[in-house]
Amino acid sequence: MSGPAWERGLEVRTAAETHALAAALGAVLQTGDLLVLTGELGAGKTTFTQGLGEGLGVRAGIISPTFVLVRIHPNLPGGPRPGGPDLVHVDAYRLESAAEIDDIDLENTLDSAVTVVEWGRGRVEHLSDSRLEVELHRPRGGAAGIGSAGTNTAADPAGALRAAADPGVLDFDTDDDDEPRTVVIRGFGPRWAEAPALPGLEPGPGSAAAPTTESVPATAPMPETTPQTPERNS
Repeated sequence: MSGPAWERGLEVRTAAETHALAAALGAVLQTGDLLVLTGELGAGKTTFTQGLGEGLGVRAGIISPTFVLVRIHPNLPGGPRPGGPDLVHVDAYRLESAAEIDDIDLENTLDSAVTVVEWGRGRVEHLSDSRLEVELHRPRGGAAGIGSAGTNTAADPAGALRAAADPGVLDFDTDDDDEPRTVVIRGFGPRWAEAPALPGLEPGPGSAAAPTTESVPATAPMPETTPQTPERNS
């Protein structure tokens, strides 16, 4: 499996900055794009996905799909991107293999939506020849060093992130604090041969070497959302 075309690291200081960065990314995503989202409990995965939804212009009310595995948030005709892609939000934490991913038929929606898969590394790469990988690291875990389970995150960041999450704790990912986080974004495949133009993320070819971390200003406040029951893939 080939490595990333580029890798960037960015520092976000608050939940609002996490949301704003994701909203900027959502605004450049296109139908068929696949994102693999990784982060320990409270790292900001739900906040990040909510920002993606805002940038995509889909129905509000994004929550973790822990219990139903898949939630579909339809594009809003009166939103900022009418006629744009829906958002398919998947939680693969309890899925053990790529075969179990295939059982939920993501291929049926992949070509008509943007698909975000939490804990999808090692499970969804076969779905597309291009993808973005997004990792959110809290200071206590981090992209380099020793994780809470004693794992060397520099050698195995994905393993450390998963070890940091107690499998007996449901992943509600409340994101209720504003401690700084590092967001690492990697681009794979022809769709992401170059990094997109985002706040703190320079466009153009990159390197798969250690990312350069920059601070990202919040460009938009966290919106108030009314929880809804999103449409669900069956």
